[in-house]
Amino acid sequence: MEAFRTPVATPPTRLRQWFKTGLIGASLLLGSLGWAQAQSASAIPAGPLVSTEWLASNLTHPDIRIIEVSVNPGLYERAHIPGAVNFSWHNDLNDRVRRDIVTQKNFETLLSTAGVKPNTTVMLYGDTNNWFSAWAAWVFDIYGTPNVKLLDGGRKKWEAENRPLDNRVPQYAATQYKVPQVNTELRAGHIPTAVNVPWGQAVREDGTFKSPDELRRVYAAVGVDGSQPIITYCRIGERSSHTWFALSKILGYQVRNYDGSWTEYGNAVGVPVNNPAGTIWAAK
Repeated sequence: MEAFRTPVATPPTRLRQWFKTGLIGASLLLGSLGWAQAQSASAIPAGPLVSTEWLASNLTHPDIRIIEVSVNPGLYERAHIPGAVNFSWHNDLNDRVRRDIVTQKNFETLLSTAGVKPNTTVMLYGDTNNWFSAWAAWVFDIYGTPNVKLLDGGRKKWEAENRPLDNRVPQYAATQYKVPQVNTELRAGHIPTAVNVPWGQAVREDGTFKSPDELRRVYAAVGVDGSQPIITYCRIGERSSHTWFALSKILGYQVRNYDGSWTEYGNAVGVPVNNPAGTIWAAK
């Protein structure tokens, strides 16, 4: 990615002369370059996913903010997509005292610090087939963030294609982001009658999501066809967020993710549990 490009109509020798004679300043030139980049930016694709090809060609798009949410520590610090900021799922998107997702106030502060505006399209990506970045998308959905997409294939596909990486932490002008609305209806759950579909079945070998038709067949095989509301859950609600994204955003089904999932439900006393294997703590 080029960091500097001279105007097409201006020969390099003439440009150097302008700098020497003080006829043009760096701020004016760089401002013109920023305007030119904004004019050449591609339209943001529709739908919940964005391809690595599009993002690689639009890293400086003025209306997007790239955010990494990975499960393994140190990945972002080692290298990340140029211009991406880092949200820690454990420290930034969780409230460790309340054992709940980040509060509305802290979520607003987080996005403000990242320079997110109401019209910004957030591009989320992460490791392990977008495991925790899909969970982040669910948190964003609770807080009514209107334009959120996942990078299809996440870090795995980006790195496999040898696309650019950077280890510099970007700095953006802070905004005053405000949550438009809170959708608490996305937080519910129930265990009996549940069926099991491992979250990894929703993606291909390269980490990209399967096509809508393939996804419909995966879930229809266990009786999930979108005709009834769906509740997803796992151990703590993060892998089930990946399934929530596939069912809700890609297939358009009516889906809720159970925040707390089996960690909460399985530790409750007196709730109904279906245990066909008859095991207790992995023992007969």
